[in-house]
Amino acid sequence: MFSVQQILTLFLTLTMELSLTACAPEAVVQPAPETSEPPAQVQETPEPMPDPPSESSEPELEVTEGTETYRGFRMDNVLHAPEGEVHYHIYIPDSYDGREPYALFLTLPGYEGLYFQGVGENLYSENFAFEALNYNDRMIVAAPQLRDWGETSAVQAIALTEYLLDHYNIDRERVYAEGYSGGGETMSRVMGMQPDLFTAYLQCSSQWGGAYEPVVEARVPVYFVIGEGDEYYSAEPSREAYNRLHDLYTAAGLTEEEIGRLLVLDIKDADYFREGGAPSQHGGGNLFAGDPEIMGWLFSRG
Repeated sequence: MFSVQQILTLFLTLTMELSLTACAPEAVVQPAPETSEPPAQVQETPEPMPDPPSESSEPELEVTEGTETYRGFRMDNVLHAPEGEVHYHIYIPDSYDGREPYALFLTLPGYEGLYFQGVGENLYSENFAFEALNYNDRMIVAAPQLRDWGETSAVQAIALTEYLLDHYNIDRERVYAEGYSGGGETMSRVMGMQPDLFTAYLQCSSQWGGAYEPVVEARVPVYFVIGEGDEYYSAEPSREAYNRLHDLYTAAGLTEEEIGRLLVLDIKDADYFREGGAPSQHGGGNLFAGDPEIMGWLFSRG
């Protein structure tokens, strides 16, 4: 048996232990450390950079090729240019394979050969395109049929020339042009805009319609030929154009000999046309196509 004193001592001991337990701070339960891998970072896919602009901002021009031929010319091809549709016939020698540069001849017709007169009328009524082949068998010949002889047609003639220069292997030192009647007006406008495209220019039975200064700056040779009694223009406009160019060359310091290599004024008398069987001097301008002195001058340049 426990004595009273022992019981009292045991009671006091238990009381003190209980008090100490109640006063102790609560244990803080720490969360278990996460053992999973940290979430993977999602990398954003960069947007593709836009393609750099093309070096050439101009669209590639397209040509619808004709299906008919006439005396070696592929007829009524159509250049779809920003300046409008350009109808033209083209002769490409069988020997042309693109490896060797060929000459280029552009011939612009008179009123009877414009497009509204009918496809091919320029080749049916004039001989310049065919006679040119007698002077160089390594030459491409283009015969456009434009709609008039104004500025729009001049711009279209330039577009066609530039297309041919870009798409064929052309000798840039042998690019020739000829314009008869209204075609001469158009071609003279072309010469006033971009004479540097051409090696030499032959103007037949026509009048000058373009600027003069660019021709002088480019030193492009020009041959004027017309009948003294031309029924449509008369010879006076050709004289005036010749004199204007001559004066500009003189002012630029060229000698008469140098000017003579760049300018020719050839006024034919009535006998020239009568002997050639031409019914009129203006219509007889087609005789110039078969004149070796005139055509020979053009194709001897360059």
